[in-house]
Amino acid sequence: MMNYKMVKKKLLRVFITEADKERGKPLYYAIIDLCREKGLSGATVIKGVAGYGLHKVVHTDKILRLSGDLPLIVEVIGEEEKMAVLIPALGDIVSEGLIAVEDIDVVAFDGKS
Repeated sequence: MMNYKMVKKKLLRVFITEADKERGKPLYYAIIDLCREKGLSGATVIKGVAGYGLHKVVHTDKILRLSGDLPLIVEVIGEEEKMAVLIPALGDIVSEGLIAVEDIDVVAFDGKS
């Protein structure tokens, strides 16, 4: 039987686009680097096929439109205390975007049977 434990964590989602930059590099890389620096448990970047945000501009992967501005979601998992430090730091690098935070239960498997 696989050993596991369930723990309470926070899930933070940052909604941005591929075109967003931080000091010349893609913003999602800067977010990932920041999360590692702040000791968050993990982060993943997910590319969307369509979406819109604050300005109601639709970003899509349709062939007639350049696909270099697709929506991205950076999902980050971590402890509440670390999220409290991360959010203000994100405010320094995310000039436009949305952030959502929710409570989650994380099931962690230890890989041993």
